[in-house]
Amino acid sequence: MEKKVRLVKMLLMMLICVSAWISAESTDNIDSYRRLLLENGLGATPPMGWNSWNHFFCDIDETIIKETADALVSTGLAELGYKYVNIDDCWAEQERDSEGYLVPNKKTFPSGIKALADYIHSKGLKLGIYSDAGFQTCSNKMPGSLGYEQKDADTFASWDIDYLKYDNCNNNYTEPTKRYPPMSQALIKTGRPIFFSLCEWGEMHPAFWGAKLGNSWRTTTDISDTWDSMISRADQNEGYANFSGPGGWNDPDMLEVGNGGMSHKQYVVHFSLWAISKAPLLIGCDVRDLSNNTYKILGNKEVIDVNQDPLGIQAKKVKKDGDLEVWAGPLSKSRTVVLLLNRSVIRSTISAYWADLGVPADTSMEVRDLWKHKTYDKAFKNQLKFTMEGRSCRMFILKPLS
Repeated sequence: MEKKVRLVKMLLMMLICVSAWISAESTDNIDSYRRLLLENGLGATPPMGWNSWNHFFCDIDETIIKETADALVSTGLAELGYKYVNIDDCWAEQERDSEGYLVPNKKTFPSGIKALADYIHSKGLKLGIYSDAGFQTCSNKMPGSLGYEQKDADTFASWDIDYLKYDNCNNNYTEPTKRYPPMSQALIKTGRPIFFSLCEWGEMHPAFWGAKLGNSWRTTTDISDTWDSMISRADQNEGYANFSGPGGWNDPDMLEVGNGGMSHKQYVVHFSLWAISKAPLLIGCDVRDLSNNTYKILGNKEVIDVNQDPLGIQAKKVKKDGDLEVWAGPLSKSRTVVLLLNRSVIRSTISAYWADLGVPADTSMEVRDLWKHKTYDKAFKNQLKFTMEGRSCRMFILKPLS
């Protein structure tokens, strides 16, 4: 019954977006731009990196960005795949120059963005930047790109930018399907591969149309560093699982791991859900001062490998019994990833049956625990069954035994 209700809701959301979809299709040759995006090789797997907003908000400068890049390298996180160093809001002066170009804030970015990009690239990393599909950004402290799309795209390309997060504030209620295509096209026209992240907050369900414009699209409003916020974003994002894949990813917002608002086991749930959901893994804490526990979460290569699996299929919620859930999805090499999630506050036992996972009955499975880094000696047949603490999870990879 629950699956039928969810299907009806999804169909209703699709109908809401039909008129906007038709408008976008009829006014812009979006398919050709999407083809070019894919040919540029962007987003074959979900992007990994760091973003300044969740921890620093507007309190950023070029020193913080450089030191963050240094820390990604020195901690080994860069080697694990965290390549993007993304500047969020508040990096520019409040006014454009006399020729209409964006100007880096003279106090906080005195060397300019191009010099910062050169530094980031010298570390083997990539630099991301932020703008808005409106007249001003969400901070109201710098101009947006609405009406200046090609000028700003050319500017970003001239600075050797690799990633653009494009927000949704101060837009005079203009439809996003009219505001986002011009920037998508402008980025392509620059000739520089720039990952395009549509930060539309899921208002007009960009999962239905975002794949024709960019490489990722926000499916939710902003996350905050609490259990309820995190888990609700995962739920909302899961509803769009069928629209995600190589070249374009559902984005439930950036990671809060390490910012202090949740417990260690809750952050394990957070990172596990984002990994299994093929969400962008964008660190949101201060990587210059990582605790050992935070590093163990962000640096879990086995969990990262699930996120970066080349098959690129987002896992789904395949079983729900009150606060006890099973999430699962296929991986390459005939494997299956399974997440047992206890959302309640009490210790509970969760079972995942092969029928829940789409695995043939009586199939013998090798089971690998990705947080304990342990492969069980015995073969599992027909079910997984584990007991776990409240608000915690267990994550496994199942591999058929010949």
